[in-house]
Amino acid sequence: MQILTRTILAGALAGTLLASACTSTKTSSEPAVTPDTWAVVDGRPITKDATEKVFRRVRDPNETLSAEEAVAAKLSVLDDLILQDLLVAKAAALKIEVPPADLDAAFTKAKGNLNDEQFKQELTRRSLTEADMRESLRRQLLAEKVLDHEVSKQVTITDPDVTQFFEAHRAQFNVAEEGYHIAQIVITPQRDPQVNNATGDDAGTPQEAAAKARTIMEKLKAGASFRELATSYSEDPGSTQRGGDMGLIPISQLQQAPPPLRNAVLNKGAGTVNVVSAGNGGFTIVLVVSHEVAGQRDLSTPGVKDQITATLKSRKEGLLRAAYLTSLRSDATIVNHLARRVVQAKGLPPST
Repeated sequence: MQILTRTILAGALAGTLLASACTSTKTSSEPAVTPDTWAVVDGRPITKDATEKVFRRVRDPNETLSAEEAVAAKLSVLDDLILQDLLVAKAAALKIEVPPADLDAAFTKAKGNLNDEQFKQELTRRSLTEADMRESLRRQLLAEKVLDHEVSKQVTITDPDVTQFFEAHRAQFNVAEEGYHIAQIVITPQRDPQVNNATGDDAGTPQEAAAKARTIMEKLKAGASFRELATSYSEDPGSTQRGGDMGLIPISQLQQAPPPLRNAVLNKGAGTVNVVSAGNGGFTIVLVVSHEVAGQRDLSTPGVKDQITATLKSRKEGLLRAAYLTSLRSDATIVNHLARRVVQAKGLPPST
């Protein structure tokens, strides 16, 4: 139950906040700053209570943090709330709304494999109601819609862009040796000092690792994106941020891999997914993206143009997203009172 609840709810709750975290419109005057005021964004307060609630929801309850580590984590949560507040305010200005059907779908996805009673119990354990959860998801969806409208839809990749990239990187499309393009989701049986996945989910025992592997496989069978699951749950620091992508692995290298891993890849068709036991209580979920024969590719080779287009779009979106969020922050009036108090306390955890 613990693994299910962490894997299902952490992604929906990470970076989100309750409606009470901040108001939806800019006030005409600055609110009174009290010890409970941890930040003010364009006149909208974000409170200690709102930040603490999100902190309790996204952190691993089994993890023991020092006072300094806890405050650092809360500063990170507060920074996420500030950014989300700006995006939600922008959604109002752009008249962007979340259709009820989209919210219902997000709520159903957040429930995952839990039945209604189990889900209610988990919400109660986290001091959250279904209404709170829906509002939290609504704000998350609003922020995503703003970024889609202001960033993703503004990026276009033309045929000349693709051709120019191919000519400049022709050697990258010359496959010297037959190989398999694979992706992976790594699950270890022990907790790591720092987990880089999007949810912070980290199995701590062989039993938790097995449960986590089963949950991920169930999500894959239900149609979930392998890339999104890898970003959210993989415990491999090297590939998590790439959606588990390991690139093209030559057959000569695969022949040297442990037999279970080798057999999960060789002679398997594109789209095949297998769970491989790591032998130490951990697991690797392996996806065969494609099987590549040796030789030079060109723009007429299936998949090459799409691959280049995706690469260029990702680069441009990344740049535009960073610039957009930086601009959004710079145009706002933001006072992070918690950060100020930490500075005033000379790095010691402030009393409030």
